[in-house]
Amino acid sequence: MPLFFRFNFSHDFLKPRLPYSRYHRSMPPDQPTSPLDEIFLSVWQQALIDNAKQVTVASQTYPVRRTAKRRLAQIDFDFDGNSYRGLEQNPETASRWAQLARTGAKVMQFLSNGRYLAVIADGKLTHYSRHSS
Repeated sequence: MPLFFRFNFSHDFLKPRLPYSRYHRSMPPDQPTSPLDEIFLSVWQQALIDNAKQVTVASQTYPVRRTAKRRLAQIDFDFDGNSYRGLEQNPETASRWAQLARTGAKVMQFLSNGRYLAVIADGKLTHYSRHSS
């Protein structure tokens, strides 16, 4: 005789949660963002949400290119004298951000000079914190 269990979970229980790590820190919702954070959010919005073929950063336009193998969005742009790259998260990797991307989250990593600076997952910006060795 089969047994049936009924659980009453809220819908929040089923939603994927952003990963936590001591090497990451999320932006508190009430903290004002920096101009660079606003640029990152704008690039993410234009490339992944609006599916734009080019993004506008500080009145300059930059093409949204697609990677050859996985067709992931990639944007190289300049802001305040520095070069940055926004790269859509590959959902087929083993990272926790890829796990979110597999569930349908829109995830983009931001780099400068080969160093990961921040990630945006479904509109939530998380900075990679610097830690001393």
